[in-house]
Amino acid sequence: MDHLKILEEVKKRNPNEPEFIQAAEEVIASILPVLTKNPEFARLKLLERMLEPERLISFRVTWLDDKGNVQVNRGYRVQMNSAIGPYKGGLRFHPSVTPSVLKFLAFEQIFKNALTGIPMGGGKGGADFDPKGKSNNEVMRFCQAFMMELSRHISGRLDIPAGDIGVGGREIGFLFGAYKKIKNEFSGVLTGKGIGWGGSLIRTEATGYGLIYFAQNMLHEKKDSMKGKICLVSGSGNVAQYAIEKINHLGGKAVTASDSSGFIYDEGGITPEKLAFLKDLKDNRRGRIKEYADKYNCLYKDIDPKADHNPLWNIKADCAFPCATQNEVNGKDASNMVKNGMKLVGEGANMPTTIEGINVLLDNGVNYAPGKASNAGGVATSGLEMTQNYMGSNWTREEVDSKLVGIMKHIHDTCLAAANEYGKPGNYMVGANIAGFVKVAKAMQAQGVI
Repeated sequence: MDHLKILEEVKKRNPNEPEFIQAAEEVIASILPVLTKNPEFARLKLLERMLEPERLISFRVTWLDDKGNVQVNRGYRVQMNSAIGPYKGGLRFHPSVTPSVLKFLAFEQIFKNALTGIPMGGGKGGADFDPKGKSNNEVMRFCQAFMMELSRHISGRLDIPAGDIGVGGREIGFLFGAYKKIKNEFSGVLTGKGIGWGGSLIRTEATGYGLIYFAQNMLHEKKDSMKGKICLVSGSGNVAQYAIEKINHLGGKAVTASDSSGFIYDEGGITPEKLAFLKDLKDNRRGRIKEYADKYNCLYKDIDPKADHNPLWNIKADCAFPCATQNEVNGKDASNMVKNGMKLVGEGANMPTTIEGINVLLDNGVNYAPGKASNAGGVATSGLEMTQNYMGSNWTREEVDSKLVGIMKHIHDTCLAAANEYGKPGNYMVGANIAGFVKVAKAMQAQGVI
């Protein structure tokens, strides 16, 4: 099969959607050998069907700010694929939210969720609302207005959203409260809930912890470990914080963190004490990363979004964990990593590396883990939260963490096995795409043309 023909059709059907086209291009190139080996998959157009959302919902969200002014935002839910389970994927509140961004995230989610081994389909949603700078009451009113419409399209066995950028514990609480009021029921319709009202222990930490567990498996495969490794981490939100925490637990040293303004480089390492300050700064005071540099007297640099590279990725280190946002590592950044002897790159964010950047890393033998495999710990633990809600019980912290360790090892081994089977040994990106695709394709094949 000609992957260019499929890609051209995707571009034609989805004009002006660069993020979605990028995600599609990366997957299409990987799975053509599967279609060649399984002509029935090609005849049934399973790839083409996965590339088309089962449902894309767009709606108006109208709410009042603290001054009594009417504000209007756009809300979305992309229900991408339900072949192996109910739709599952986060909600993102950020001005950059568009159908293209959400379709790329929902498409990635299909494969990520399939890799976990938990029966979950792929979905994503959100709004172009920015919680930054809003009061608690404004965020609450927006969440309630957003849920007025979203509640028509979700339920505990249909579509179970979670948090993402701009949607943390505060927003999940407001959303869950609104859903409970509208539906007059207490159900596990959202994950990332608070402990004591349906939430799971380790859920907050899961994406960051899972990322480092996956990296540790990659290093073990090379007869190495995280101990003593210098690590670059971008971002300073939930994923970055707990990635740093787990790096510390495993004997490594994280030396960077960032936000939309700039980044800090702390050569001595972000110790548990410094990490506690960072968590308070970002989670409670919602301050800027520069305050960390001022307090601990370390390097701070602004990030110029128009520059051809990000200087954070030009620091000598052993491992890099991009945990901020999509396309934050380009070809130039990847070349700088190679030049500085980077051994491993594990994606904590969704699609943080451009296709050019991925090719540079792979061509130069860098151990590279795509987000759909390495950051699947968050949605895996969301799946564990769903299971606990279905059962009406709560597992201990140790039980959930043990299951997370097992899931990340399973994903790691599944990726390697698929890569080996299709002649790409050690290529986690190809392995993740193939393993996820085959699982969903077989389910779609069994369920008929629907």
